[in-house]
Amino acid sequence: MTTAAVRLDGVSKTYGRGPDAVQALDRVDLDARGGEFVCLLGASGCGKSTLLSLVAGLDAATAGSVDIGQHRVSLMFQEPALFPWLTVAGNVELAGRVRGEARDARRERSAELLELVRLSAFARKRPHELSGGMRQRTALARALAQDADVLLMDEPFGALDAMTRDILHDELERIWRQRALTVLFVTHNVREAVRLGDRVVLLSSRPGRVLEEFAVPHPRPRRIDSAEVASLAADITDRLRREVSRHAR
Repeated sequence: MTTAAVRLDGVSKTYGRGPDAVQALDRVDLDARGGEFVCLLGASGCGKSTLLSLVAGLDAATAGSVDIGQHRVSLMFQEPALFPWLTVAGNVELAGRVRGEARDARRERSAELLELVRLSAFARKRPHELSGGMRQRTALARALAQDADVLLMDEPFGALDAMTRDILHDELERIWRQRALTVLFVTHNVREAVRLGDRVVLLSSRPGRVLEEFAVPHPRPRRIDSAEVASLAADITDRLRREVSRHAR
């Protein structure tokens, strides 16, 4: 059995104190095996982004433990957040500059990653000259430049049109396979989760708890509009609706 790259054991997270405290996560147990693609689903405010922040080390759990072992983690947000005054290559080189790498080394690394995300021809362009999908590819290359083997993705394709999102699904799956990454992918799109994931983890409404897990047995590559994806997505959606309805009462 493959060793867990990410392990959350009884993780809770509360913001604030006293009567105004907000509990975002409650005793979450979750493992992601090395090389596994895990998608996290749940209603808005259920703690999905909080969970990624804890794994990334941007925040600390109130209780429980988060273990990533010796793995390196990078986080990709919904917005690409590129520096507008830098070229595409310059944005990707930032990670190397922070680590103090020599200029030639980081330029070579940037060129390799831009080839990986199929943006070599746009290396000298600036972000405003790119489409939304290209900006997200640049952000992905920048995340990979951190030499991470665990990639955390917080609704990275949520603002894109359906066709661009579908193309980036293919690209992400190719890169995930090629680099043997472990991916934790947050989304509100149930079909997207089934299209991409080895496993879909459904979180309860706030406070977030692991409500149910769904293995995705269908072989890759998958189409987001296939009958198999649609069928499992419908089952997950029904379960999510029951949870949202329970919380609304």
